Amino acid sequence: MDCFYAAIEVRDRPELAEKPVAVGGTSGRGVLTTCNYLARKFGCHSAMPTFKAQELCPELIIIRPNFERYQKESRNIRKIFLNYTPLVEPLSLDEAFLDISILEAGGSEIALEIRKKILEDTNLTASAGIAPNKLLAKIASEWKKPDGQFEIEAEAVSAFMKPLLVKNIWGVGPKSVVKLNARGIENCGKLQGLSVLELERLFGKFGEELYQLCRGLDNRPVEPDRVRKSMSTERTFSVDLETLVQCEGELMKLYEELHNDLRSNASDRQIEKLFVKLKFTDFKRTTAECSVTKLDWDVFKELLDEAYGRSRLNVRLIGAGVRFKEKDDSRWSQLELELKE
Repeated sequence: MDCFYAAIEVRDRPELAEKPVAVGGTSGRGVLTTCNYLARKFGCHSAMPTFKAQELCPELIIIRPNFERYQKESRNIRKIFLNYTPLVEPLSLDEAFLDISILEAGGSEIALEIRKKILEDTNLTASAGIAPNKLLAKIASEWKKPDGQFEIEAEAVSAFMKPLLVKNIWGVGPKSVVKLNARGIENCGKLQGLSVLELERLFGKFGEELYQLCRGLDNRPVEPDRVRKSMSTERTFSVDLETLVQCEGELMKLYEELHNDLRSNASDRQIEKLFVKLKFTDFKRTTAECSVTKLDWDVFKELLDEAYGRSRLNVRLIGAGVRFKEKDDSRWSQLELELKE
């Protein structure tokens, strides 16, 4: 979806049309969740501190997020996807992968149909990427934003990847771009000249994955919703977070989103643990968790403090989630047996 949260606010409040709008924290310590394209022209972007966005765009209208409303719209859009394929893997409220290989029509044709249907039903615009795998589809989805689509055909993958800037690879953040550029590597063609060992020396375990990604290779399947052992939400930031205060602002939004997800999709599940996941600018990850049976913001803050204190480097990803208590499968199997008898 195109600037999903802000687009919903502008759609529902016509007086905001043609004005720069952002959704996020309204206090001096707040950060933006997203902003519309008018605001982006001033340099505003997600994860930017509110005060900085207001300096860049004094007329910026900032609205506190309403995740219940965004989630309701997300469910409506997901129903449209499911009319085409059962293989739908949500990435967030506003983005999903669809495997349409079971359909006879071409990818571009189907993407156009889906985008038209979304516009008709919600009065919101969407952009699409069509490609042989998830990595390329993700890249392509950004190519013609807003309200557009772009296809990378299988035979064109090699030619497409070589001039692609390394910053466009999913998972490569600003600090990694600087590290690569300092070595004269600005595009994937040059990155392909490095061996797996060289990439592992630069990026650790991510180096092996990067060796595949810079060639447009990605074998991950589209995984639709299934019975979960856990539920979480996370966000990777285009600009790394530099302070614990910024991280707390982003974690609060994830907490609210998780709360709504649980209420809508897992109200019957018993929580066993809470956890916070961080990925730092050096791509190292850490997870802090504890045994708690209900959502508690204070506990999430404590877990964030614990995880953040393990590195003190800038943060490029935050995740928040719960682990569910597993049902006793043998007990349920016995009950099913007794019912059949």
